[in-house]
Amino acid sequence: MKILVCIKQVPGTSQVEIDEKTGTLKRDGVPAKMNPFDLYALETAMRIRAAAPGGAEVAVLTMGPPQCEKVVREAFMMGADTGAILSDRAFGGADVLMTSFTLSKGVAKAGPFDVIVCGKQTTDGDTAQVGAELAEWLDIPHVAGVKSIDRVGEDSIDLTVDEPDCTVSERIPYPFLMTVEKGIFEPRLPSYRLKCATADREISWLGLKDLDDNDPKHYGLNGSPTQVKRIFPPENDVKRVTLEGDDKAKAAALADLLDERKFLR
Repeated sequence: MKILVCIKQVPGTSQVEIDEKTGTLKRDGVPAKMNPFDLYALETAMRIRAAAPGGAEVAVLTMGPPQCEKVVREAFMMGADTGAILSDRAFGGADVLMTSFTLSKGVAKAGPFDVIVCGKQTTDGDTAQVGAELAEWLDIPHVAGVKSIDRVGEDSIDLTVDEPDCTVSERIPYPFLMTVEKGIFEPRLPSYRLKCATADREISWLGLKDLDDNDPKHYGLNGSPTQVKRIFPPENDVKRVTLEGDDKAKAAALADLLDERKFLR
């Protein structure tokens, strides 16, 4: 069995500047980390590998600038077997549709895979759409909101899905894609032993020229049918008032302040 986990490097801070012309985040020089939801997807893949009849291999795929190699190395430290990176300036500025399209071309190049596991969403985009759209591009079944893996068989997986008003047990045949909920499993910590063992492990780098469709108009900002009209960081309007004096004076000042703001009736 071959399992693929889609992972992403996201900003490690909320203080990120925005390019007003393109509507995209300025990621250069910003601390980065693996998307937290992808940690649950990775752990799910490891559990499926451990339960798979005849064993399995776990691969990871990410798309981004060269520095996203860091999250692939982190995945190796958590037990992933192989990794691939989609990196090309032509991929920059992609919306959800073009992100999923580009990933599908990377999957086609690195695959085929029996199971593709994605996190619920990313913390920088929060659309929760890439997984489902990736499955549509690949023309395979997909299931969202997976909260548990109940059985791993030779030709299918039994799982439990979290629906808005109930839970549903499903048996999904291979190949298929699933997005998993936060908390499906407790993610393992990176291993120092694996860090040493995988320090020189080769990573596959895929650019536009390596894909079966290498028309730059089909990727990135050029190929994106949706454009950001306006994007801006939230204003920081927190005001702080310091009350001085003894307890009686501070209590009286606080009462006056609350009364002034009509919190007291």
